Amino acid sequence: MANTPPVRQGTSGAYYVQAGISFAIALGTMTVGIAYLHVDGWVRAFLGLGLLYTVTSAFTLAKVIRDRQEETRYTSRVDQARLDKLLTEHDPFRVDAP
Repeated sequence: MANTPPVRQGTSGAYYVQAGISFAIALGTMTVGIAYLHVDGWVRAFLGLGLLYTVTSAFTLAKVIRDRQEETRYTSRVDQARLDKLLTEHDPFRVDAP
């Protein structure tokens, strides 16, 4: 029980590629849509900056979520190691007599 390896929950390569392609298509189509919009240059610049801000904040949010999950995983592994140590050191048949 003490030497059980942690369960790896990774994404497949195909999922990673699909997410990357989906992001590229979404970003590309929004950029083309803003570029060909029939409005003033200032409005296009404003929408472009809004798109850039949305993309960077999405990356930041994804990183924060990932960091929190990793922190929780490491904390639970430390807690599990402490529990394993206590269980291996515990002797239920030992009697502490005064």
